Amino acid sequence: MKRQLPLKCFICIWQLIEFKIEVYPVEIFLCLHSNMENVVTAQFSHTIQKVMMKQFDVVEGAETRLWMKSSDTCCERLRNVNVNVLDSSLSSGMTVIMEMRNEDGTWPSSRPQIIRNSVEEQESYRGQPGVCGLTNLGNTCFMNSALQCLSNTPPLTEYFLQSAYLEELNFTNPLGMKGEIAEAYADVIKQMWSGRHYSVVPRLFKTKVGHFASQFLGYQQHDSQELLSFLLDGLHEDLNRVKNKEYIELRDADGRPDQEVAEEAWHNHQRRNNSVIVDTFHGLFKSTLVCPECRKVSVTFDPFCYLSVPLPVSKDRVMEVFFVYLDPVAKPVQHRLVVPKAGKVFDLCSALSEMTNVSVNQMVVADVFNHRFYKIYHADESLSCILDRDDIFVYELSSGSVEEEEGDEVVLALYLRERSHYRDSGSGSSSCGTSLFGHPLLMAVPRVQCSRNALYHLFLQRLQQPCHTEEEEEKGECPPQTNERQAKRKGYQARRRKLLFSIHAVNSNGTTERGMGEDGSAFSFSSQPYVAIDWDPDMKKKCYNENEAEKYVKHQSMEVPHQQTTVQLQECIELFTTVEILEEENPWYCPICKKHQLATKKLDLWSLPEVLIIHLKRFSYTKYSREKLDIIVDFPLRLVISCLSFTPPSRYDLIAVSNHYGGLRDGHYTSYARNKDNGQWYYFDDNKVTYAREEQIVTNAAYLLFYHRQDKIRQPTLPPPSDSSSSPTQPANVTSHKHDGMERAISCVNMETD
Repeated sequence: MKRQLPLKCFICIWQLIEFKIEVYPVEIFLCLHSNMENVVTAQFSHTIQKVMMKQFDVVEGAETRLWMKSSDTCCERLRNVNVNVLDSSLSSGMTVIMEMRNEDGTWPSSRPQIIRNSVEEQESYRGQPGVCGLTNLGNTCFMNSALQCLSNTPPLTEYFLQSAYLEELNFTNPLGMKGEIAEAYADVIKQMWSGRHYSVVPRLFKTKVGHFASQFLGYQQHDSQELLSFLLDGLHEDLNRVKNKEYIELRDADGRPDQEVAEEAWHNHQRRNNSVIVDTFHGLFKSTLVCPECRKVSVTFDPFCYLSVPLPVSKDRVMEVFFVYLDPVAKPVQHRLVVPKAGKVFDLCSALSEMTNVSVNQMVVADVFNHRFYKIYHADESLSCILDRDDIFVYELSSGSVEEEEGDEVVLALYLRERSHYRDSGSGSSSCGTSLFGHPLLMAVPRVQCSRNALYHLFLQRLQQPCHTEEEEEKGECPPQTNERQAKRKGYQARRRKLLFSIHAVNSNGTTERGMGEDGSAFSFSSQPYVAIDWDPDMKKKCYNENEAEKYVKHQSMEVPHQQTTVQLQECIELFTTVEILEEENPWYCPICKKHQLATKKLDLWSLPEVLIIHLKRFSYTKYSREKLDIIVDFPLRLVISCLSFTPPSRYDLIAVSNHYGGLRDGHYTSYARNKDNGQWYYFDDNKVTYAREEQIVTNAAYLLFYHRQDKIRQPTLPPPSDSSSSPTQPANVTSHKHDGMERAISCVNMETD
């Protein structure tokens, strides 16, 4: 049986350990980064930073950081300067180097690479603090946009500029990043607000983000809201004042007053989460769930960091298509259609049928890209497969050819190619290549007319509009336009004449030729057949009019202005607080019914934070569609919003906006932000910064809105720039300027890794 030591023994052992530390202090070498020749030897066992600052007469309040050097080349950051010598893994003989932050926000050890016009400019540039661009490292505009919005959030920026974060770095939080994200963010902010740089290169920050969040590794385009969410959470955990999080069992309201339950929820939240991020950005939701069976009501209060509000989604969408008539003389017609957003390709054809009086059964819809068919759609396919930027062509075919796959007719996909002859420089032999041009066609051809000669005449008739057949007929270089009976009778004459083009079976890309039968024999088509007609360059120039082939006419539906939908921000917030039924994938367990239920859920705003971030959910993902909503959300620059906590309505001022231009697959992020010191609005586009007016800010690109509560706003201490009102689009003096006909180089700071 093990014998347990009494409490007094543990106390004595601890005292002996303390006594041993005092008796055997560690001897280390101290020096400054700016003067590494001046090395001082010291023996102590407590914190190093205060000793070094006193030893080297460092001004109190100066921001410093320490490096441990164990060899001539190896240096490691001593991040937690408040631990004692033994806890920091320092041993005798090691050197500790102290460096002080430069006035421009950089560190001497970062080896900044400054790109400016002259040596004098490196030291002489003085700009408005905070009005500083961020260099795009490669698809990092999403990160730059989010950083600019946060940089112009006064309470958070002042917290870092005043170095208050140094006393609150949490190095032991298992949910945090050992303080590294907070330090990397502080470096960016201090450089941007030093007034010494046109633009900063946030390379170290990007590296740290990718290290702790693998989804941001590399240089793919991402979502600024996702980056913002990660950054706020990372900063919170790195700066969490709660060192040891206690387990807290959540309680249901059980009929208690809302005020009591809300105060309890907020108190419990702060027992585990207490940081500048909570102080600035966190508010409280009231969540109400009602069981549809027993009517049990469950009320909880949950913290939030931002509001993700839905946009009113229309059930219809507007699509633009080109209709290609069966008549070869008729030009394609561009139509604008209104179709169900969750509809099928059949619905598109139905809407087009009403405008053209052509039966739906005679239509085939295809996506044309780069002179070939990217996709040929079936009638039962979802319209969500078609993007707004796709070039959609609808072809009229002969009656019955669309529905009967094994009928008397086969639908051919026809490509146009131009042959080119070139000589191989290595072997000296001549080779032949092809390149696609023009718009492809879809044709219904009788299966009995799939011979080379018959197809030639059918294709020639189909290309009647862009081809000059009469003048060639006169010179005997091509056969006249004939019907099938005449073609059979005069087939031997056609072979004697020079043909306009040759016919080849190809794959869907129009590039790989497949085998074909002897001259005059029929093609064998087992699946969707693709055929190319190849033109000799000289013959194409004589007989094919590309300009004529590209012409189209606009239907009157295209003349009706497409009015862009505008909604008010208040509508989005009201939609966010609307009662909804839980989805089947996310049911609620009812404690009364003892089973999962699809309960009704309602969210209400109980209390609001000092800085309110509103995320406009422009990217819509449903079972039926994936799209970006480009509707204009008319958001006010002065927002009044009410909540349920029996307090007066909160009044906010807009301070920043993150914008997204483009669609689902690609796009570009920028931002508008109001400088806290001079009150001027600026437009940030990566490393470019220009003046902006308030009336320019509301656009259909707005994605993230930052509002600051009016009772917390500090009035600007500087007057606005004198030329900002008279020349709002003129680049500010912190961006690239024109000088002697040449664009001036942009000042950049390259933040290297530790």
